[in-house]
Amino acid sequence: MPISDYLRVLRDKVGHELLVVPSVTGLVFDDAGRVLLQRNGDTGRWVAPGGAIEPDETPSDAVVRELWKETGLWVEPASLLGVFGGPEFRVRYRNGDVTAYVMAVYECRVRGGTLRADGEESLELAYRSSAELAGLELAPWAHIVLGAAFTHRRRTVIQPATWTPPR
Repeated sequence: MPISDYLRVLRDKVGHELLVVPSVTGLVFDDAGRVLLQRNGDTGRWVAPGGAIEPDETPSDAVVRELWKETGLWVEPASLLGVFGGPEFRVRYRNGDVTAYVMAVYECRVRGGTLRADGEESLELAYRSSAELAGLELAPWAHIVLGAAFTHRRRTVIQPATWTPPR
């Protein structure tokens, strides 16, 4: 998986240690209500396309850039599903890098482009229904995000808070 120059500089300093990284994910639905998924080039698991937000980049620009890169689609963010994080959003890469993602998830409209996997980050692309998710090997975070996407389409979701003050 390609790594940005910014993250490469951080990795040179911290090695494989845990980094918390702001990221975006784009949900594109077809006319049948199925969501676009990609088979991830690093893990082989199915996920919604997205990636890290670069320094000084807006989350909206990041989701447009990432979907263009990974799917060949030019999209427009239409609504914010929510901002997600937690232990399911931690990823250990093959090279040993550990990243905890804080993920802004957008539902997007297609403005143009041609659907195609980039062959690196995205090995395969397919639209899948909610019922088809059970038969796929999904990343742990994808279970949460896609469940919310199919249940709360076009509405914002706030993950329930579990933190409480010390006694």
